[in-house]
Amino acid sequence: MAQLLNEIEWGEPLVPSVVVPEWEAEAKQRFGGNQDYWRRVAPVPWLRRACATWMLCPLTALPVRRADLAFLVVSQENACRYCYGAARAHLRILGYSERFISQIERELQLAELDEKDQAFIRFCRSLARSNPRPARTERDEMRRLGFSDVEIAETAFYIVNQCFHNRVSTFLAMPPVVAYERIGSSFLGRLLRPILARANRHSIAMPSDFVARDDAPFAQLTRALAGLPAAHLLHETLTAAFASPVLSRRVKALMFGVVARMLECNFCLSQSCHMLDEEGFDETETLASLATLASPKLDATESAVLEWVRETVRYHPGQIQKRTRALAERIGAEATLEAVGIAALANATVRVAMLVE
Repeated sequence: MAQLLNEIEWGEPLVPSVVVPEWEAEAKQRFGGNQDYWRRVAPVPWLRRACATWMLCPLTALPVRRADLAFLVVSQENACRYCYGAARAHLRILGYSERFISQIERELQLAELDEKDQAFIRFCRSLARSNPRPARTERDEMRRLGFSDVEIAETAFYIVNQCFHNRVSTFLAMPPVVAYERIGSSFLGRLLRPILARANRHSIAMPSDFVARDDAPFAQLTRALAGLPAAHLLHETLTAAFASPVLSRRVKALMFGVVARMLECNFCLSQSCHMLDEEGFDETETLASLATLASPKLDATESAVLEWVRETVRYHPGQIQKRTRALAERIGAEATLEAVGIAALANATVRVAMLVE
């Protein structure tokens, strides 16, 4: 069973909250304001935008009630103290009882959940855990129970959306939002429930008719999300992440390849190999680099990142935070922020790639 909230080991924040004037202005204009989480990743432009826009991605097919359950289940499965505490508070603010939340956490059968809800929760845990990743069998079972293909696609993206935030928050040891957690079970929280509930449902407008160009990173995968705002969001983030100058494109492709290899995703592995071919790696060099986590073509910063990324697939929070802190001491805060973002994005992308396999 996944850990409970008070069982999660959690260290001191790895990075400070930073005020970047242009980001403060953008956050106020686009999202209505800034928050501590976004400020801690603010030095890397694509990452701060991803953290904000992924958090506020609108849902078009997935019922918000199931999204609420996924928020809790996935955050618990990934042992993210920051997101897990926020998810519990979120559910309490929305009126879910402590008994109901506790039953989900302890993976108990719930009489008040129908067969579809129980299958949904199993799918959330399975995709978050990805050991192994859900495959066609699980999708067929969801269809048998009445889930449409677009609902399955949006469910898969919503789960990996949470996985993305779980990893960013965990690797950087984001300080838990204790004040928000307390509101969830307080008299004030119950009194302000309608207002807080509306605020918790806030999302931003995104196009749902986006189609990626053939040469875009992981274009086939974004097409699997066609008709959903997630397609545009994933494309925008992948494009910006690979264009960012903080880390090289070659080490990012290797990071994606390492994650794909560990999670046995042939689609993402082939995409990574194609990128590496464009970066001057032949097939032998690519396979050797992915197997040994080393390459004579990499500099010291790239080598350190490649050694670290394998630990981001399956981890214990306390251990990965120590390893990430050690990485920051070797390569600096900005490069570490980008490495964390790329690792979180790779883990999300490889998991959602189940839709094309």
